[in-house]
Amino acid sequence: MAIVVRPQSWQRIEGGVTAAQGFRAAGLHCGIKSARPDLALVVSDTLAAAAGLFTTNLVKAAPVLVSMERIQSGAAQAVIINSGNANACTGAQGLADAREMTALAAQALGIAEEFVLVASTGVIGIPLPMAALRDGIPRLPAALSREGGAAAAAAILTTDAFPKTAAVRLTLKGAAVTIGGMAKGAGMIHPDMATTLCVLTTDAAVPAPILRRALREAADRSFNAISVDGDTSTNDTIFLLANGQAGHPPLREEDDEEVGHFTAALTDVAAELARLVVKDGEGATKLITVTVRGARTTVDARRIMRTVTTSPLVKTALYGGEPNWGRIIAAAGRAGAALVPERVAITIGGVPVVRDGQGIPGAMPRAAEAMRQAAYAIVVDLHLGDGEATGWTCDLNEGYVKINAGYMT
Repeated sequence: MAIVVRPQSWQRIEGGVTAAQGFRAAGLHCGIKSARPDLALVVSDTLAAAAGLFTTNLVKAAPVLVSMERIQSGAAQAVIINSGNANACTGAQGLADAREMTALAAQALGIAEEFVLVASTGVIGIPLPMAALRDGIPRLPAALSREGGAAAAAAILTTDAFPKTAAVRLTLKGAAVTIGGMAKGAGMIHPDMATTLCVLTTDAAVPAPILRRALREAADRSFNAISVDGDTSTNDTIFLLANGQAGHPPLREEDDEEVGHFTAALTDVAAELARLVVKDGEGATKLITVTVRGARTTVDARRIMRTVTTSPLVKTALYGGEPNWGRIIAAAGRAGAALVPERVAITIGGVPVVRDGQGIPGAMPRAAEAMRQAAYAIVVDLHLGDGEATGWTCDLNEGYVKINAGYMT
């Protein structure tokens, strides 16, 4: 599927997972955490087409397994999410508990259980406190509203410092269409699908097969292009629900331009949420865009981008404001992609530091000054072809170590 981007073809708007017509949400505290909100519900007023992407980790949490099974139907109406407990590595009881969460939500909403998806996030290996969930889930429907997106986004956080929401509005087949979403994530972030929990919603009319392809393409350009620490969670999940309430005729396979337009706008929402995840990386102080261009192939460009964004040596240099380009070129050279050292050029924060594989005299002080910014770009140009890839990473520092040295105790 080709992405067709029309200039000025959509606009960013306020709102998140409930920005689209026909979606409501709620978030509350049920007792999984000591005080902070820990339970969220997102509901479509009508049955929606649905797609999902899940962790590639072979150790998959119980809610992931349940939702992977449910999403095969291509239809869903609600998503129930708890934070503070991952319900991972909890055996048969964990599966039963995940299914009970969907049953409780379905009963409270008066809908079929098969149309309820489930996700969890938090500590691995501890059984869910089901008494808290049996108390909290029935209370959620009364709190549902179009304004409840913010509460839901807050209720799915773990080590996050802030909620992550985004939305855009576009025109599709003559109708005003909205795409919105919420995400969480600050650690165990790596581009192995899906690196986070994320719920995306739209009032566009998009059949499930097209929705699946659009989500895959959007994820590859967003959540599959970020890294905080190189670790992939057991619970990573992205859901996308499309309820058709914008009122336009459903997209068809032959609607190449419209499908491309929708996919591009969806990618924009996903990319904004993905950048917010990296900006909120555990202990992070810098948001860095890494672009690799001039690669022999796009696959090669992605390999190098991922290697640079996950290199501990690169990431610690980012924290120190140290323009040690040797770490960048060394990471590129071990990525398993075609590279001719004598052709490589590198810029840091807009400052050229490497040309023809060698350092540019006098560039280091200016690059160090550029690295004092909270956000900047690193560009690696291989001068071998047309392959290009962009990803996002953050610095690595003692803040990350402190958070993860005592996460459970």
